[in-house]
Amino acid sequence: MTAAEHLVDGVLGLPKVLPAEIDRIARLHLLDAVGVGVAAAARGPARTLAAAPRATGPCTVLGTGTGTGPLEAALVNGTLIHSLEYDDTHTGSVMHGSSVLAPAVLAAAENHGGTGSEVIRSFAMGWEILIRLGLAAPSGFQRAGFQGTSAAGPLAGALAVGLLHRFDRAQLIDVVAVAASFSAGNFTFLSRGATSKAAQAGAGAQAALSAVDLVEGGITGAADVFEGDRGFFGLYARDPAAADRLRILSDDLGSRWHLPEAAFKGLPCCHFLHPFVEAVATLDRAPERILCRVPVGQEQIIAVPWSRKQRPLRADEARWSLPYVLALQVVRGGVTLDDFAGEPDPAVLAMAARIAWEPWQGSGYPAVFPATVEAEFADGSSRTVRIDDVDGGARRPWGTSRVIGKFRDNCARAGVAPGVADEVARALLETPSPEISALRSLVHAV
Repeated sequence: MTAAEHLVDGVLGLPKVLPAEIDRIARLHLLDAVGVGVAAAARGPARTLAAAPRATGPCTVLGTGTGTGPLEAALVNGTLIHSLEYDDTHTGSVMHGSSVLAPAVLAAAENHGGTGSEVIRSFAMGWEILIRLGLAAPSGFQRAGFQGTSAAGPLAGALAVGLLHRFDRAQLIDVVAVAASFSAGNFTFLSRGATSKAAQAGAGAQAALSAVDLVEGGITGAADVFEGDRGFFGLYARDPAAADRLRILSDDLGSRWHLPEAAFKGLPCCHFLHPFVEAVATLDRAPERILCRVPVGQEQIIAVPWSRKQRPLRADEARWSLPYVLALQVVRGGVTLDDFAGEPDPAVLAMAARIAWEPWQGSGYPAVFPATVEAEFADGSSRTVRIDDVDGGARRPWGTSRVIGKFRDNCARAGVAPGVADEVARALLETPSPEISALRSLVHAV
């Protein structure tokens, strides 16, 4: 039996009704993704995309009060959700699940039909699949130069949407294999501060829907899509043996739930940076210099090339800059959405020039996202601060009120009336079957 067949058998064995705690957590992650997308439609690098004219259709474009066709809705909403670097991450697999899965299942449900409960179930199942794809090759996609979310996202998204379409075993095997033809998403955006990373999530969501359409139209896929040097893991993670690990990881689908370990983001920047910001925030005064110990495997994203990271050309490029984001915390006392608009702040650049880094072997990454900073002060004293893991994950989970608070804040930034935001939160979190139709109301207050 191939890894794809084994995975699909595990998916088909999943419970028809989610365990209550998984249902609750999945709803929170969906709410968080929606809030981030709404904020991005109003004040992010993809806001022009959200406002662009397009054909009308049944599928909501977040933050606009309008609808379009499913493929375009998935593309736009995925891009919006990922564009602020404010969307959730499963740290061990390094997957931004909601930015691909939420737009895919929402568009499929609004176009094809599906209850709110079915949306939540397929969303949660997609997360479980995506996490296992990442855990099979820990950080392997990133080392090979691909974003794991856009490489594996089409496969997990296609299976999630296939569940909504009530695909049988043969169709699900086909759809995961066909979806692998859409895998993409490289890290070249880092070299010029481009915003194309956001579109990688949107393209992944769109690809999931396209794969389902193709299979419904008679296109088939290879059941051994994961195996060999030319299989999915061999190509995108340089790790053909990951197919065997995926088989093992598929054994506990339905009994071992990884979604509760996915971390919400409290800052609108790369998740690797969060524990470093937290460490600097604990200092009782501004340091003169900072030395950061960066977990090996993260440096290509947040530290290399260091001279460019210290002097980003645009503020939005700095979402992946360790020295600039830490300098924001020192100079401004926090890191917010507003910090990544416009031109870089000269005072922040000056502080970034006094920050250095060194590699940290054996940090525990990617199982945890840790940070260590050594701060040197003007009087010659120093202090070392270590953060063992990122805020918002399994070891330091957020409560419901904090997730709702972030959602309200994002809606407020988009000009959504507080009462409307509260009604949508109740519709998604408190009803027996989430009311997906409520999302269309999240628009700027008149």
